Parts: sequence; structure tokens; C-alpha cells
Amino acid sequence: MAKKKLLSVVVLTGIFALTSCDDSESTVAGPGSETTPQIADLTTSSSDGFALPGSSSDGTALPGSSDGLTIPGSSSGTSQQAGIGGADIGGTPATGSSSSIGQAVPGSSSNIGGAEANSSSNGQATPGSSSNGQATPGSSSNGQVAPASSSSAGQATTPASSSEVAQASGGIFLAEGKEEEKDQMKVVYKTRTGWDGEGILAYPEQLSSDKKHAVVVWGPGGGEKPDAYEGMIRRLASHGFVVIALKESPGDASQAMKALDWLEQQNKDSNSPLNGKLDMNTVGCSGHSMGGLESEQAAIKDKRVITAFLNNSGDRGGGAFKNIPATKTAGVVFGEKGMEHDNAISDYRSATSVPACMIEMTGGPMNSEGGYGHGSGPWDGMAITIAWMRWHLGGEDFRKADFVGTSGKYINGNIIGKQGKWKGECKNFN
Repeated sequence: MAKKKLLSVVVLTGIFALTSCDDSESTVAGPGSETTPQIADLTTSSSDGFALPGSSSDGTALPGSSDGLTIPGSSSGTSQQAGIGGADIGGTPATGSSSSIGQAVPGSSSNIGGAEANSSSNGQATPGSSSNGQATPGSSSNGQVAPASSSSAGQATTPASSSEVAQASGGIFLAEGKEEEKDQMKVVYKTRTGWDGEGILAYPEQLSSDKKHAVVVWGPGGGEKPDAYEGMIRRLASHGFVVIALKESPGDASQAMKALDWLEQQNKDSNSPLNGKLDMNTVGCSGHSMGGLESEQAAIKDKRVITAFLNNSGDRGGGAFKNIPATKTAGVVFGEKGMEHDNAISDYRSATSVPACMIEMTGGPMNSEGGYGHGSGPWDGMAITIAWMRWHLGGEDFRKADFVGTSGKYINGNIIGKQGKWKGECKNFN
């Protein structure tokens, strides 16, 4: 049964735009562990007066909706309630005519800023175990038994391999299980942490003793809180990455860079569990909507960031991909019916030298949006972000064939566990 998702989108106006860990942490089996997130307070409008409250699966508006105008929601058929006003996406003035996000107020402009929320089908995961249901020390390569993984139906299933980790080329620690559609390891999940005490930190419970962990920065959509993306954060960490999720995404790299500075301190702090565990020169940035803009700007401005992968995002104001150094990589995944659709294409098209990919999710359920929409990437399309990071941070070069060419998994393959297909295009790869 497809997971129900609560989805809210806030379009931010203006220009394009987590100090130590507290005791609020949990160690949960990775697979299927995405829990129901806290939804952003939708009873008040955003700073720009344009709130996009979520709705229930039956289309009923949640409290805070300024009117009854529904706009496309997630692929499971959830819808959003759009407050009238605001702007269109991509930094171009709204015309006042109706669009995929409802009605626009003339003369305003902003980037795309989504507020999304999701929930898992069961909220909990069952770790892998021996035949008597208990993990046996020494039973895997690092003394842990691989946890169960969530299937497309939301039920825990046991991975084929009992060995939990493997070392990728370049010395980066990765989970041995390579299926990006599943969680692979137990993770530590800390909230109210980071440089500002308002972010999320997640990492494998079993950190490597001799290999470094790559870092992934995750940026939430505009007006959304990072815990709305718990499934994505846990999935990334379960594959071996240390993930820092930002409180917010202004779209100018300021939050991402401060988060990386904080992780640098943790990497040098003898009292931190991350002491000496991080490769701060192997960093990937990803995020949803405004978080995608934060990601590409970080790739432009911060030498530690070597790749950016945008989810339902894209800068149409001249296209920022063209400003990402050719020594790095960039990619974007977007929905066939998402309000970010044109921005994503324009951003990709602007890339002149950086190796880049754009991947469209097609053939989605005929919900209120008419197919895969603005929330498709972080949820229905979660696997592609994992695959991208395993390729570009983890050194799994075999994944290139999944993205580049004419017949790879993310070029024209099926979206595993979901309906529809990937439709991909890449350039500037040797």
C-alpha cells in the first residue's frame, strides 16, 4: 500500500535565496523507519504571507487554509490547500493568471519553496535478526546483523546479505547492501542539534574504525521543518553517510556552510562521537525545493561540497548549474506535473561544463496534480538521491551506467515499488 503523505508547499518571496548535540536522540533500525513527521505550523502564514497548508488524504483542508482551493499534492493522491496570493516560481513575476499552484498575485517573485510532509505506512522498522530473533555478535563483518528493509508495501523484509558494511573505493564507508530502495543499517537520529540547535543529525550506529564517512547536507523546502524529511534523512544515514539536516533553506548556501563548519568542529572534538570519522572533503548537498537551491549554491560557494542533487527544484533566474565548477557534479530530479518542472529543465540546460543530469518522474498516479508533482523527489523518488550519493561520494562508479547513456536504470527504467518510469538525460560526463 502506497504510503500516505501530508504535503504542504510554501512559496518564498524575495531573492534566491544545526552548538552541540542535545540528549534528544534515538537509535532505530534503518529499514522502513521513516516515522510520521511533525507538520509545520500551518495556522499562521509564512513571512511572505503565502501559506500552503496541507490536507488530508481525502482532500479535506487542514487548519490554517485560507480558502478551499486545492492544488496538486503527492503521488498518493493527497492534495494541498493554497492560500491565494504569493508568486510563481523561479524568480519570474507572476502574471495573475492561474497556474499549477493556484492563483498568483501580479508583480511578486520568488524561488520555489515547498513545504512537504510524509508518513510511513507503519512508522517502525524491525531490525534483522538471527533465526531466534536476536542479533548475534560477530555474525556480520562488524559484529552487527543487517536490519530489515522496508518494501514498497511498507512491511519489513530481510536483506539478502547479513554483512552490514563494505568499503568503497576512495576509503569511504558504505553499507554493503546496495539497494537504494531500502534502508540498510541501524542509525542514530538526533534532533535539536547542529550549529543553531535546530537541525537534525543522523549517522550509522556502527561508525567505521578505519574508514571515513562522507557527509550529506539536507535542506528542507521553504517553510518546512527538517523532521518532515525523516525518511530521507534515515535512508541516507543507513547507507553509511553522516547527514546534517538544516533548520531552513534560504537558498544562498549560508545555512549549509554553517552546518559544515559545525561538523568540522565535531570532527576535531575528542568528546564527539564523530571525532575523526568524517571526510570533510567528500560532501554532497541535497534538498527539496528551496533546499535544492541551497544545495546548488553550496556547490558553487564551498570547496568541501563536490556534488549537489536537487529534489523538485531549479533556478530559472539564469540557471545556477552553469556556475558549478566543472570539477564537481550536479543533478536534479523533478515531477512531471510539479510546479518546479520548467525551472529544473532550465537549470540543467544552463550547465556548460559541469557533468550534470536531469531525471523526470513520469507516469505517476492521477491525483489532484495529475501525476508526479512537487513532493515526488523526497518520497516516491527517494532512491535516486541515495544512488547519486553512493556514486559521487561513495565511489561506486558502476552506478554511472544507471544515469549516463541510453538504457540505464534512471534513464528509462521503472520506478521500483511505485508506478511509472524514470526519464533521464545527462551531459558532460566522459
